[in-house]
Order: sequence, then C-alpha cells, then structure tokens
Amino acid sequence: MNLHRFLALCHKEFCQMLRDPSSFLIGIVIPLMLIILMGSGLSLDVKDLPVAVALEDSSPTARSTLHFLDGSPYFSPHYVSSISEAAALMEADAIIVIPPDFTDRLEQGHATVQVLLYGIDATTANAANTYISSGFQAWQAAWAKSHGAASRTGTITLVSRQWFNDANTSSWMFIPGLIVIVMTLVGVFLTSLVMAREWERGTLESLFVTPVRPLEIIAAKMIPYFCIALVGLVLCLVAAYYGYGVPMHWSLALILLSSIEYIFVAIGMGLTISSLTKNQFLACQMALVVSLLPTIMLSGFLFDLRSVPTAIAVIGHVLPATYYMELMKSLFLAGTTGPLVIKDCAILGAYAVFFVFLSLRVTKKGVA
Repeated sequence: MNLHRFLALCHKEFCQMLRDPSSFLIGIVIPLMLIILMGSGLSLDVKDLPVAVALEDSSPTARSTLHFLDGSPYFSPHYVSSISEAAALMEADAIIVIPPDFTDRLEQGHATVQVLLYGIDATTANAANTYISSGFQAWQAAWAKSHGAASRTGTITLVSRQWFNDANTSSWMFIPGLIVIVMTLVGVFLTSLVMAREWERGTLESLFVTPVRPLEIIAAKMIPYFCIALVGLVLCLVAAYYGYGVPMHWSLALILLSSIEYIFVAIGMGLTISSLTKNQFLACQMALVVSLLPTIMLSGFLFDLRSVPTAIAVIGHVLPATYYMELMKSLFLAGTTGPLVIKDCAILGAYAVFFVFLSLRVTKKGVA
C-alpha cells in the first residue's frame, strides 16, 4: 500500500464529505433527532388524563374510593352527579360511574363500578383502565387492612366498556392514522422525488424558458399527483370500511373534503422540498425528516400528545398532519362535533394555501 496515495484518497473523501450537506444530515442530524424525539418526546405514560366521575352515590365511603384521583399527576378529575352530565364532557377520556347503591352493596360484600373509556385512542384507553384499576385495588387493600383480613366486605368489581370502539380492537384506531401516513407518503415523497429527478435532468429548466408561466407549470405538475393521491385515498377508504369494518360515523363527504385539503398540503410540501434541494437523494432525506417521521411520531398516531413534554407537544401541534389525524379518527369513530370539524378543516385549508404559495415562490426563486 502506498501511504502517500492512501492519505491523498482519504483527504479527497473528507473534502467531498464536507462539501456535501446531506452527509451531515444523514450521519448527524437524523440520528440526533431520533434520539431526542424517541428518548424524551415519546412515552406510553398518560398524564393529566381528563376523567369525569359520575358520583351518583355521594357518601363519604364512595368518595374515599376516589381519593387516588385527587392530586395524582395521572388524572385530572371532574366530579358530576349523573352519567348524563359526564357524557356531556367531550374532553373526558374516561368516565367512572359510582352507582346510587354503591355503599350499600359494598357493606354487603360486593359493589360494582362502571368505567367508560374513550376507545378512539386504544393506547390511552388501556393505560387509563390500568391506572383506574390500580387505584381501586389500592383502596381495597387499605379497606381489608382496616377491617381485618377475614372481612369479606369492600370488594369492588370494575366493569369496563370502550365507547366509539365497539369491536375493542386497535386496528380501528390505527387504520384512520394509517390513511394519514399513506397520504403523507404519496403526497410528499412521490412529489418531491419525481420533481427532484426532473430538476436533476434539467427538464424543468427547459420548460421555464418557454412562454409558459411558472404557475401553469406548477399547477400542471400538481394535478397528476393529486389524482394519484386521490386514487390511493379511495382504495384506503374501501379497505378500511369493507376490509376491516371500521365504521364511518360522519359523512363520507367530510372525510373526502378534509383529505383533499391535506393532499394539497402534502403536494405543496413536496414541491417546496424538490425546488429547494433539486436532488433526489437529498429530497428523500428532507421529506423523511420534515414529513413522514413527524407524522408517525408527533401527530398523535401512536402516542397521545398530552403525555409528552410541552415542547414536543407544541411541535406536534405545528404539524398539519396532527389536525388531519384528529379529523380522521373523529370522523371515522366518534362522529365528532361541528366546531372540531370546522376548526381542523380551517387549519388544513390555511396550511394548503401556505404550502402551495410557498412552493410557487421557491420554484420561481430557484429558476431565477
């Protein structure tokens, strides 16, 4: 081995790496982001869980069974006197129903408590059920200790039921989220990669020197990818409804409207990325960092944003995918209220206008 030649080759490789920003993106930025997001931003723990307590038996004994809710970092309880009042609290992720005859049945030996869980987010529902069960078990242990080991009173049975997820299956929760990921993948990845390839080959520059306006070129480029994304959306909806039995509690028109808005958001992001990078490899990495990974980890697909640190939750609520995710889960499973639909659709519409306008501005700047 010629040491001088070898050192020269090493020097050349280092210089080439320093001139290529994608090397630092792949080798340093992406691993650092993954460590930070997965290490501190993602958690299966649920904190400040909104719990509505229908205290139909307001005796001291009944209230003592619920002391584990007060002051706990895991619960944010709201006490009402009936189950109808509790059901009206749309922000509640769990409802604990203490029946009117709770104390009498407890003294007789056995009482029943009903726990209603918001089943759209299966992860949060299961964690809430576990925490609530642990709280009642701790109270039963203290009751048995104070009344003697031989006492047969103080036994509480929890009867759990999930609302908006009658099949009690996680697929009902995941499939609407998977539609969001598919739309992100098709809209951002496909657009950015194909457009970046045209930048590399110089075909877009050839178009821009013709009398055709940049707006016309961008619009013509958007239409085919919009059609592809729309076909993918229809296939996903058919598979979700007929293949997995996921219900649609609201109209199909609202699902299509919100999806079309998000498709324009995704395509606008892809066009912006391709115009900024003009390189397929770099466009792929940028699309991964700014769209797909945040959509999976920070949009509420896998983890409830209320259980993550505040800084991570703020980042999650900046992402347009978060609002599309909320819409899809609610429109499919909950039959959500009008204000939520109006709010999320308005935010998605604003994002769509912003990214389409930004893609046009960046493309003009890149050509000039």
